[in-house]
Amino acid sequence: PEANLEVRSEENRSHANLVHYQEADSVSGTTPNNIEEEDGRLQVCRVCGDKANGYHFNVMTCEGCKGFFRRAMKRNIRLRCPFRKGTCEITRKTRRQCQACRLRKCLESGMKKESEWGCWGSVQACEGPGDAGPLATQGLTEEQQMLIRELMDAQKKTFDTTFSHFKDFRLPEVFSSRCEMPESLKYPLAEDKWKQIKEYLGSMKISLQLRAEDGSVWNYKPPENSDGKEIISLLPHLADMSTYMFKGIINFAKVISYFRDLPIEDQISLLKGATFEMCLLRCNTMFNTETGIWECGRLTYFFKDPKDSFQKLLLNPVMKFHYMLKKLQLHQEEYVLMQAISLFSPDRPGVMQRAVVEQLQEQFATTLKAYIECVRPQPAHRFLFLKIMAVLTELRSINAQNTQKLLSIQDTHPFATTPLMRELISGT
Repeated sequence: PEANLEVRSEENRSHANLVHYQEADSVSGTTPNNIEEEDGRLQVCRVCGDKANGYHFNVMTCEGCKGFFRRAMKRNIRLRCPFRKGTCEITRKTRRQCQACRLRKCLESGMKKESEWGCWGSVQACEGPGDAGPLATQGLTEEQQMLIRELMDAQKKTFDTTFSHFKDFRLPEVFSSRCEMPESLKYPLAEDKWKQIKEYLGSMKISLQLRAEDGSVWNYKPPENSDGKEIISLLPHLADMSTYMFKGIINFAKVISYFRDLPIEDQISLLKGATFEMCLLRCNTMFNTETGIWECGRLTYFFKDPKDSFQKLLLNPVMKFHYMLKKLQLHQEEYVLMQAISLFSPDRPGVMQRAVVEQLQEQFATTLKAYIECVRPQPAHRFLFLKIMAVLTELRSINAQNTQKLLSIQDTHPFATTPLMRELISGT
């Protein structure tokens, strides 16, 4: 699915307007049946005024407010109005700006917590014995099972593991004795500028193979004996690949109901802080430690140290991270929970509702711990949760280093980034 992105023009980029979100309260993407009164007029949600689709928790509401109230009751956290008034007007357009006032409006409209279990009972009655999924027998609570299902569903909808939709990308210019010098290498590169790029990429050489639909193969392999500057011609392709992955991450977040409940400003702040980290987690699922190759559909990437030293390769923080994480042999459920923990980090710059985000992060972390205890044989994996949390800490460090390096080269080498990449690192 296409990310709903609007990147501002260069002169307005200082406002850091990264994403304009569509209203998408229904995860399934289907339009709920609207309820009509006897005279034919559409019923409206008693909380926000949107189109209602039935009685939920004792009140006629829309699907969005039903889901918000259910999650608010389950989280059981005390919400505070960020504007310190407690009288915010709740409409379809403003309902995400203040969770405290939205919950107040729900209660004033007559929504009742005790009606929650009746709602869940009717849902369960519609499910067959085998519809609950493999997690049902693993000892997880119903809420934890539903949380994992929602994350797995979001991952499935937004992670194109075959890269079948990654088509409009730039390929590196091949430099050999039989062809013209690549455009990116025609002009002398100042030594200090080359030093910046070299520090960002390290000493690794990157090979690329593309398999066409007709079965033909195109190879890009850097010369063995060179100063490494030929990698500059590969930067536009790497920027295109990163941007494609980033769009999938943004869509992943937008599918998660807990994320959509947050104010737009907090959503943007969380995405700016976590997108690169979540991208690395997704990349790790495609990494083959035996061959050192990333298998991305028709594209494969191979990173190699010039001196063919595996130990020197591991000196690169990103490569070391991938080998370390892959060694844990994680389940897909554990990967998506790690993505959620990274996304809902309350200490990201610009986050306003820190208490809400912190409580959500704790909920995802608790679910991850419970999942490991339920499906992993003990005591062999008794330290797995701690290892995963250590990996997430290392991921924060890598993210900070990557952002600094990108910021240092983006002005002089705009081809190394895309507008979306520049938006993600702006203001960080």
